[in-house]
Amino acid sequence: MNDDETKEAADDRQGEPLLGNAVSTTPTGDAGYSWPTVVGFAFLTFTSGMVVYLSKGVPAAVSFAVFSYLNLVLLFYCLRRLENAEPDSPARGKLKIAVCVLATLLTAVVTYKVAAVMPLPVQILVWGMAATTVGGGFYSFFLCQEGKVTYSFPCLHL
Repeated sequence: MNDDETKEAADDRQGEPLLGNAVSTTPTGDAGYSWPTVVGFAFLTFTSGMVVYLSKGVPAAVSFAVFSYLNLVLLFYCLRRLENAEPDSPARGKLKIAVCVLATLLTAVVTYKVAAVMPLPVQILVWGMAATTVGGGFYSFFLCQEGKVTYSFPCLHL
């Protein structure tokens, strides 16, 4: 594939949602969810329910499972709305904030659970990776727009 074909292919994909087409159209023209989306949410619901059941009422385990499940459902909902939002709409900014907050909370909760069973040097590494992930998400959501950097770091201009 040469450079012209690559640019044409990129131009063709420019209007596509970030997470792919999660909505399929039925033969009657009604919009519905694709089967991988339905299977994924069914699996998420089943595994979350099993965690709650197998935790035998331990409040910390139940809280973790319920929080993680609700957070993921809200995160996917906000991501879908963000993909479908108009490029310059005020709702887009609010949805970006919601996605960033939900992703940060989920990262913090999972990192806390993982770091709790690790030795101190690995805990520091795990928390550092989580901070890098959150920082990268913030940078890509709020400081980069359409491939243009709105804030430049002096150290990156070598």
